[in-house]
Amino acid sequence: MSKSPITTHILDLGSGKPAAGVRITLEQQQGDSWVTLASAETDADGRVLNGFGSEAPAGVYRLTFDTDGYYAAQGLRCFYPQVTIAFRLDDVQAHYHVPLLLNQWGYSTYRGS
Repeated sequence: MSKSPITTHILDLGSGKPAAGVRITLEQQQGDSWVTLASAETDADGRVLNGFGSEAPAGVYRLTFDTDGYYAAQGLRCFYPQVTIAFRLDDVQAHYHVPLLLNQWGYSTYRGS
């Protein structure tokens, strides 16, 4: 199966392991509103490679990660109950990989490959 033009990978820096079972929603901005396009859950390797569809037209998108649910399943509380990353997709032929480095108290992201 080919991967989606938008993919993600979450590493839990607190545990040193991929973050499996994190619920993620993909939305696209349309005017002043956000339209939900897909929802997926990270696999055992903390990845979503083909859960966000096979096409992504140019525009502004956002991924929302349910970090509260992820940490609650471990009996932990986190400071950021969700992480939302908005990004611009200009080249419809390109692959957009949006990794999330996560711990209970913070996060960082970047454009991966």
